[in-house]
Amino acid sequence: MESLLKKVDLLYPEMVGWRRYLHQHPELSFQEKETADFVARHLLEWGIEVETGVGGNGVIGRLKGSLDGPTVALRADMDALPIQDEKDCEFASKVKGVMHACGHDAHTSTLLGVAKLMAEHRDQLRGSIVFLFQHAEEITPGGAFSMIEDGALEGVDYVYGIHLWTPLPAGTAYCKPGPMMAAADEFEIVVKGKGGHGGLPHETIDSIAIASHLVVNLQTIVSRTVDPTQPCVVTVGSFHSGTSFNVIAERAHLNGTVRTFDPELRLEVKQRFETIVEQTCRMYGADFTIDYKLGYPPVVNDAGEAERFYRAAAKVGAFETSPLIMAGEDFAYYLHHRKGCFMFVGAGNPELGIVHPHHHPKFDIDESSMAAAAKLFISMIEDCQNEWNADKC
Repeated sequence: MESLLKKVDLLYPEMVGWRRYLHQHPELSFQEKETADFVARHLLEWGIEVETGVGGNGVIGRLKGSLDGPTVALRADMDALPIQDEKDCEFASKVKGVMHACGHDAHTSTLLGVAKLMAEHRDQLRGSIVFLFQHAEEITPGGAFSMIEDGALEGVDYVYGIHLWTPLPAGTAYCKPGPMMAAADEFEIVVKGKGGHGGLPHETIDSIAIASHLVVNLQTIVSRTVDPTQPCVVTVGSFHSGTSFNVIAERAHLNGTVRTFDPELRLEVKQRFETIVEQTCRMYGADFTIDYKLGYPPVVNDAGEAERFYRAAAKVGAFETSPLIMAGEDFAYYLHHRKGCFMFVGAGNPELGIVHPHHHPKFDIDESSMAAAAKLFISMIEDCQNEWNADKC
């Protein structure tokens, strides 16, 4: 397996080429048909059994080794975001208003690299590898749930995923046992008041004023009703209302997200949220609607698989225990069904100007992080094989 890790460096330029092609041709969630075709063509070329249209636009590659052993699933996401690419580089997105602003192009290319190398060395492989190329991670209900329903985890013993993460420096890897990423819920509130002339406010029910109170009042959920030792975020991300300077708007629309780790707290926050919206709107005589969606559950890593990460990561570079991360991930669904863990590989590099956060118009990665991620995947597979072989002896 050590020789296989060295071959990652030889394959690295090809991985960069795949990543830059995909970066130029991004596709939004639930629209990843060309990306899925790109993946499937390469897997078939390498003699890997391919299944397409899994749960939507998902692609699965199955590789059976020559020796008995465990079945390990590796996952990469393929979808892009509705953001205009503002980078000044030769591989900037060619699709107006769409870009890979979260690294999914690099995730896909990393897993393609692992698939190619493992296919070339299937005679050394104990057990099987299932390559999960998932659609629609960015938008709930996501692609993981539907792929699982379509049989993506049948026969799988372990499942692993990696996210390249620019807030962390290139050359590092992170994981932790137990909860690591937050549950990601969404809400939309529509405040329905009574519109009218801007100079005659007494004849109206001002939806903007009421919605403004809501923005402030909702912050008391975290500041005054949640145990301060419990991680929790309530964010109003958008506020839209009005059409003219002298018109009091009849409606105001608020959208946002709630992030928690504890399942009980998650439901308590939802209940408190709905109470605040109802009481605030009723106090000022407005009607309202709430659409509160429970999104992805928290990512909870198996303790034993997190320990495997520490062993595997030590063979390929620097590693640390991850902090709690308030971003959400539908990889959580895989971990509800199989042992596994989700890992972060640092992809930031200020010396190369790789400093912009995920979902930013100038987002980019240190592409060397793809090689590091591929090595980590391979090292995780090796550790699974060694453990299985030791148990059989």
